[in-house]
Amino acid sequence: MHIADGIEMLEITAQVMGGSDTIYPTLLWDQNSAVLIDTGFPGLLPKFKEALKEANVPWEQLHTVIITHQDLDHIGSLPALLSDENLDLTVLAHEIEKPYIEGERMLLKHTPEALAAAEAMIPPHVPEEWRRAFLSVLSNPPKGRVDQILADGEKLPLAGGITIIHTPGHSPGHLSLYHHNSRTLIAADALTVQDGELRGPTPSATPDMKQALSSLTKFSEYKIDRVICYHGGLYRGDANKRIAEIAEVKV
Repeated sequence: MHIADGIEMLEITAQVMGGSDTIYPTLLWDQNSAVLIDTGFPGLLPKFKEALKEANVPWEQLHTVIITHQDLDHIGSLPALLSDENLDLTVLAHEIEKPYIEGERMLLKHTPEALAAAEAMIPPHVPEEWRRAFLSVLSNPPKGRVDQILADGEKLPLAGGITIIHTPGHSPGHLSLYHHNSRTLIAADALTVQDGELRGPTPSATPDMKQALSSLTKFSEYKIDRVICYHGGLYRGDANKRIAEIAEVKV
């Protein structure tokens, strides 16, 4: 979906645990290069290529990938992107997330208990081959690399200007971004959209909800015309007012 000049909300659907899940990565670009925010689940490289084609952005123009945090649905296709011989990529992320993205540490949410719970949730009709492959990915998540560390408040001279906002809670090094030209908040998993309503992060996937809600207060520094949430897509209401309401929720 075209949001404004130089910014597109991608809509990528993947087959997950016998069903489907739609995610909304963000693509930013200018005359010289393009920036992809997050890389989805493993196996989605062809869908990203098609998405850039639909946005009329040449694949070879993709030079930067920003990983907002370590979760599997955000890092999954990073190795495939890095292996693409037509791309010369620089990967950016927060310092805290780097060792998890690079595989030096197991993803924080991939505890033995979480893996057992995921296995129990696989529908019985799912073929055994698919079940084994799914559990293998959870136990051995994709590994990429991080070339450059991002810090809270850092301004990137890309695609009209992007400010990095450190929003811990959903993960320790979780990042959101503000695109200045379009006044768009790219919230990643700091916020969600459900039934058209802007809501806070998903409680079951957010280890520190108190910190996650506290992080939302940082968004008050920006005039926000719209919000792109990785889960749920676009919100066009009075974003600043709604975010302030969510941040005041007691946990």
